[in-house]
Amino acid sequence: MVRDALGTALRQSFPGARIATAGSMTETLALLEREAEIDALLLDLDMPGMDGLTGVATVRATYPSVPVVIVSAARDAGVMRRAMDLGASAFIPKSASLDSIARVVKAVLDGEVLMPPEAEAAESDEEAIDFARRAAQLTPQQWRVLALMAQGRLNKQIAYELSVGEPTVKAHVTTILRKLGVRSRTQAVILARHLALEPPKEPVKP
Repeated sequence: MVRDALGTALRQSFPGARIATAGSMTETLALLEREAEIDALLLDLDMPGMDGLTGVATVRATYPSVPVVIVSAARDAGVMRRAMDLGASAFIPKSASLDSIARVVKAVLDGEVLMPPEAEAAESDEEAIDFARRAAQLTPQQWRVLALMAQGRLNKQIAYELSVGEPTVKAHVTTILRKLGVRSRTQAVILARHLALEPPKEPVKP
């Protein structure tokens, strides 16, 4: 429903534009790989396969020329700031009107970076920024392996989920450690968890 509403709003605001949609991070990466020219990408942090901010970092590292606009229900200033620090061009709450979303997308297409006031007041996560810089060397498949490592999956489980052989996963892990500049799987996982999102806090009941 959200994708359909966004698509309708963008088609009305940008006549003649072609809008492609994806229901998961895997589909999004496949779309980016398939399409030669994409003017902007709208990402939902709650989309399946995002793994917190890993999806944002993956797209920015692999497709640095594609502006990323985050559309999310998250209102935490720290999350907004981290998304912007990782290279997002804008952060829009899902509660925003479709007209507002269209205006932000137009500004991003014009080359602007729109940081929410809440994000400006929040401190940057320097460790997350440093991690993203080092991880920019990873391929999309290596990002997938790292995300599964961060979830505690073993090589055998990763191989099954990605439909590859276990030796291939081991080779990816070796390359990931080298590119991140760490010596152990544990260190790589600790770094990757900078991209995790805190679970939403339960409202205090009276």
